Formats: sequence, structure tokens, C-alpha cells
Amino acid sequence: MAMMADNVFLKILDRSIPAKVAHDDDLCLAFHDVRPQAPVHVLIIPKKVIRTHADVTAADREVLGHIHLVAAKLAADLGLADGYRLVVNCGDRGGQTVPHLHFHLLGGR
Repeated sequence: MAMMADNVFLKILDRSIPAKVAHDDDLCLAFHDVRPQAPVHVLIIPKKVIRTHADVTAADREVLGHIHLVAAKLAADLGLADGYRLVVNCGDRGGQTVPHLHFHLLGGR
């Protein structure tokens, strides 16, 4: 995986790369994927740097719980009441392409 300095999500967080933001608060940012894999494809990232799902610790309980609440609200707000997927890829072999924990909210098919 790329070094953290090359992390596109950090550049989105610091606003040096623009994004179509769906949600922003103290703990996380959600934005529409520029290469959507479904009619609705939003990425939800913690503002705290957590490299992969394997790097999650007990100290991350609050932010992870919060991300799940945000995902459920976004799904409702984006018209996905009939169903959606929340996907996390972990590590290179798990399909993770950006070294920053992120959740894919997918739906609309």
C-alpha cells in the first residue's frame, strides 16, 4: 500500500482534493465515490487515521459505532430503505486500495 502522505482520503479531509460531501462531523466524513460501483456509492471514513480494519483497537469503539449510525442515516436519506450493503475491504489481498479505513455504502440496484 502507498505511504500515508499519498493517501487520497487525507487530501479529501484537508480539502486539497474536492469531494461531493454527503456528511461531515467531528468524527467522520462521507462523500460520493468518483467511480461508483452502484447507483448510490458513498464512502465513509473516520477523521482519525486508521490504516486498515485490522488496525482497529478498543479505543476506536466510539468512531466505529458512530460510522455505523451515520451509514444507517445516509442510507435512509439517500433512498435506500429497501436495502443496501456496507462493505469494508482490509489490506491489499482484501481489495483495499487506499490505506485509510473506509466503508462503502452501496445501494440502489
